[in-house]
Amino acid sequence: QVQLAESGGGLVQAGGSLRLSCAASGRTFSTYAMGWFRRAPEKERDFVAAINWGGGPRYADSVKGRFAISRDNAKNTVYLQMNSLKPDDTAVYYCAADRFGVGSSTIGEYEHWGQGTQVTVSS
Repeated sequence: QVQLAESGGGLVQAGGSLRLSCAASGRTFSTYAMGWFRRAPEKERDFVAAINWGGGPRYADSVKGRFAISRDNAKNTVYLQMNSLKPDDTAVYYCAADRFGVGSSTIGEYEHWGQGTQVTVSS
């Protein structure tokens, strides 16, 4: 069992940047693919980015070139650097873990989820 805790959300103006962190418990973090998802108000939870155990990233088209996912296995932490933020990026951001996963964009592939952190981008 792994527990996930997101941090780093907040209020930022359009064009600004934020870095989200997701700290994982346990000693097997390196075997997990990690993903970031988001849920905007009155919308479904959507894929944002993922990184597999080998470090290969995957992004939603809406964030390519603006967001970057990375991981530090020594710190059991995955990051989401968000640049050039837009009001449409406003959402609750969740991190998720998929044991031995490939970094899928599919919600159902992930076994463990954090509680989420709010990101609000003002225009």
